[in-house]
Parts: sequence; structure tokens; C-alpha cells
Amino acid sequence: MAARSPGGPNFGMMTGATATGDMAMPEDGTIDCHAHVVDSERFAFVDGAGYRPQPHETGTRQAFAAVLDAHGVARALLVQPSCYGVDNAAMLDAMARSRGRFKGIAVVEPHTVERELAVLDERGVVGVRFNLVNYDRHALAKAAEAGLLDRLRDLGWFAQIFAQDEQWPELAPLLIRSNAKVLIDHFGVRDIAAGVHSPGFRSVLELGRSGLAVVKLSAPFRLVSRPGAYDDVDAFAAALLEAFGVGGCVWGSDWPFLGVREAIRYGDLLAALARWLPDPTDRLRVLRHNPMRLFGFGR
Repeated sequence: MAARSPGGPNFGMMTGATATGDMAMPEDGTIDCHAHVVDSERFAFVDGAGYRPQPHETGTRQAFAAVLDAHGVARALLVQPSCYGVDNAAMLDAMARSRGRFKGIAVVEPHTVERELAVLDERGVVGVRFNLVNYDRHALAKAAEAGLLDRLRDLGWFAQIFAQDEQWPELAPLLIRSNAKVLIDHFGVRDIAAGVHSPGFRSVLELGRSGLAVVKLSAPFRLVSRPGAYDDVDAFAAALLEAFGVGGCVWGSDWPFLGVREAIRYGDLLAALARWLPDPTDRLRVLRHNPMRLFGFGR
């Protein structure tokens, strides 16, 4: 397999900064590449779907926009949460009302045809999520069998994967054979106790070296041993940056932080990025330049 360039996947700087914690961030360009709209009052949850948010875990489009404004974040990539199954209405509504501020990653049935995907494409969707953790463990295999991965490849969309560690050794070869663009959730790891040499994480790094994949440096709070102990993730971040290159990484908050007990502060997640990317130029690439290039913001 050919080694990838340190610049990141070839799927296709800014000035001015304000302070968030101890980190310089762009005034008008940061893009949050992983967040959810959870609006149970306007959009009912789907029976039998994945994680069912509690009443205090809602996150409306208005609330999210206020959070972004408060932290100087310009745009966001919304991800369909499992509580809505394949009903993307809440996400699409937020995108339509955002005037281009939001793009989306949808969830669809494996046999969804090209014309239906084309409609979603026109509305700002740039990929399909396969949540193998708490929605459908076999979703990616079903998609491959139904030809959906081929349709995503032809559209130039991403197959976004949220998987258990033990699933990656089987998933990585399938994804590489598909030649579809891949977007990996949350550092590509679920349990950091196994270390960076575990078979699952080695398979994630293989995807990075293939040149087909992008990884989200998102939701580190889900991985650490105690709140705020983001140094727990240092070795994983270093390995990902080596395999994917700075150009193959994006950042996401995972707002509104479903299924966690501790209070999460949005600004702390932005500031944590400086641990793994001390160079401000590298941070600007991850926060703005990469998602603009990869997801077509501003087009």
C-alpha cells in the first residue's frame, strides 16, 4: 500500500485570532465537524432507534447556534443522531434555516437510490453515517452488499464510521476496497486501555496511511480516565497525526454531549486541541482549512 503524504488526503490561511483558553483560534473561520441537533419537541424520536436522549440532553438548532456564536465558531457539520434513525428531518431543518452555516452527515437505508441521495446532496449533505456502536452493528456490511458505498464514492460523499475497537480489523479492508472517502469518528478508538498497538487502532492507522480517510479529533471526553485528563489521549493523537497527516484531521465538539455524566465545556474542547497541535498554523488547518476543502463550506 502506498504511503500517504503528510499533507493529508487529496480530496480536492487565515489571519486574526481571539483567545479561547490558552489557544489562539480564528475569528471568523473555525468549523465544528461533529455536532447533533436533538429537538424532541419539534421532531419526535424514532421508536426502536439507538440512544434515546434524556430531557436534559436536548440540543436545538437555536441553542447550538448560540454556542457557536459565543465561541466564535463560524460553521458546523451536523451528524444525524441515532435517536432519529433514518429520519433526517431535524438535521435537514437546521441546515435549511442556517443559510449555509451547517452541512450534514445523514443516515439512510442501504438501498437508497441515486436520485434520493442527489436530493440530499442539493440540501447540503456530504456523507452517510454508519453508527455500528448503538444503532446497527451490521450497517456497513449491509451498505456494501446493497451497493451504497459505490453510490457514495460516485457522489464524492464520505462514509462516516463510528465503530467498536474490535470491528476495525474487518472494516478497514472493506472500506479500502470500496475506494470511498472515509470519515472516522472520535479518534477512531473507544477504549484507550488497549493502547495504540491494539489491532483495532492499527487498522484505523492503516486507513489513514491509505490516503482515503479523514479522522475527527473529537469528543476526547469520552475516552479519558477522569474529566479533563486529555493527556490520556496524547499517544493516540500523535499516532493519528503521523498516519493521517495534519491535512487528514478535523475537529469536532460532539455537542450536546449525549450520554455523559460530567458537565462538558465547549471552550475546553477547543483549547484541548493545542495539546496535540502546538503549532498555530497546524491548528488553523484542522479547524478551518481542512473542513472547507473536505466538506465544501462556502461553495
